[in-house]
Amino acid sequence: MPPRPELMNAVIAREPGGPDVLDVVQRPLPAVQAGEVLIRVTAAGVNRPDLMQRSGAPVPPGATDVLGLEAAGIVVAVGDGVKAIAPGDRVMALLNGGGYAQYCVATAAHCLPVPAGLALEDAAGVPEAAFTVWHNLFELGRLGAGETVLIHGAASGVGTFAIQCAHAAGARVVATAGGARKVAALKALGVWRAIDRHQEDFVDAIAECTQARGVDVVLDNVGGPYVARNLAAMAPGGRHVSLSFMQGPKIELDLQLLMRKSLSLTSSTLRPKSSEEKARLATAIRERLLPWLATGEVRPLVHARLPMQQAAEAHRILEANENIGKVLLTFDAP
Repeated sequence: MPPRPELMNAVIAREPGGPDVLDVVQRPLPAVQAGEVLIRVTAAGVNRPDLMQRSGAPVPPGATDVLGLEAAGIVVAVGDGVKAIAPGDRVMALLNGGGYAQYCVATAAHCLPVPAGLALEDAAGVPEAAFTVWHNLFELGRLGAGETVLIHGAASGVGTFAIQCAHAAGARVVATAGGARKVAALKALGVWRAIDRHQEDFVDAIAECTQARGVDVVLDNVGGPYVARNLAAMAPGGRHVSLSFMQGPKIELDLQLLMRKSLSLTSSTLRPKSSEEKARLATAIRERLLPWLATGEVRPLVHARLPMQQAAEAHRILEANENIGKVLLTFDAP
């Protein structure tokens, strides 16, 4: 491997605020501890938790102020105890932070190999989506072949990835998004029923297309008043999984409806999970999702690739909900 520099460029928020508070600074390369790998970053994914951190939301204890929860690149060093990964390997990694930099450290057990047919740059858009979709759609939601899933905010990076994984598993997808441009993108991904939330009531649309049966699984990132409407659109025995709550965390539930239809309501969030739980998820993803990526059945849909100096623009795109798929930052190694 070529010699490593002492300093690297990284993106931080100099203070809580809007996208304009993002700065490129120089930092020492992070030290590699036991069980970790050092990655020369090719690209990093931009995610809504990054926007929250930039705005001043608290981060887990010990997390770096360098933003970025996923990255892909080339391993340049490994810590003690790392056996399955070697320098030169192409990896994509779920991170506790630090992805918006020319180098980052990752827990080796949270890294995934990049399939040969997947560009290393685009692989940066996989980890957050893969961990989120596997755990929520398949473990908590128990989506199976022949079932129907409703995915809200389906034009997002996670949404477009979830659509493809649901199809690969043999399920039908009903998807919502805002505006004709995003609905057209959902149709291009082959969803069974694409719903423009600005033009249609999704509860009525689902009743029509399922002959009033409803959907088996809901993947919801809206929260607030959407939850009660989701439950009304669900089939008996349905599973509702909350990813986030863009319309607020407070909801009102009709428990009679839940009991009458035998519905379940669950949720999760990724960043606070223990290292052991993330390692368990990574093992399941290697076994179950990576084959879909290797064959090309599932691919990260990329909306934009921007150099690290344009991190503020990347955040602006996400905040304006302009993206269809992932927004990535790219890095040139020093």
